[in-house]
Amino acid sequence: MNEVLRQERKFLIGLPDYYQFSGNLAKVMMEDPHNRGDGYPIRSLYFDSLEDRDFQEKLDGVSIRRKIRLRCYGPGSDFALLEVKQKEANLQKKRSLRLPRAAAARLTQGDYSPLLTCPEPLAQECYALMNIHAYRPRSVVEYRRRAFIAKENKIRVTFDHHIVGTESHYDIFDSALNQYPLQDPSLVVLEVKYNGFLLSYIKDMLRDCATGEISVSKYGLSRSVSKHIDF
Repeated sequence: MNEVLRQERKFLIGLPDYYQFSGNLAKVMMEDPHNRGDGYPIRSLYFDSLEDRDFQEKLDGVSIRRKIRLRCYGPGSDFALLEVKQKEANLQKKRSLRLPRAAAARLTQGDYSPLLTCPEPLAQECYALMNIHAYRPRSVVEYRRRAFIAKENKIRVTFDHHIVGTESHYDIFDSALNQYPLQDPSLVVLEVKYNGFLLSYIKDMLRDCATGEISVSKYGLSRSVSKHIDF
């Protein structure tokens, strides 16, 4: 199991700023080894309770909340990551569990029994949570991510673009998944994730796009489209 605790800030920027900022960062930060051109694909399946508790807590701005998702890196992936993200005030804690493709595919169908065969405590925790609160697959979100890394404070800067999704089909391994845009393709979500403090050149970049700071999550975005909520 992998666990990360950090602060996160999100900004909505245009494509011209994306190309400018990412070009500048490429000169001073390490590129994620998975980057290819405009990045790499990410596809996530989000789960929620029958009463959509996680989605509603996001809308209500509850300070301590969580979401559970299953993430792969393209339909050809031979594994997926079951992740629990918990917001605690201004901190985000993410715990991840790697699952083989066959086990992950059963989770997309609402069958969580493969978690019972995993020895990791996170698997047992997720199995209990998802059954007690009747979690079910709710939406899939896919996008491309270009990421940069700084060793100092484990800083990670990501640019997510061409965000699409669906609430009608949950197989994240389907190469022909029919999805629709969740956001204007001329917009990009910039996320900065760090522990403690930011380096000066990253602060300077954020000052240039401070008016675009947002709190919307991609899961919230996927559900807002169908529920006609102004995000």
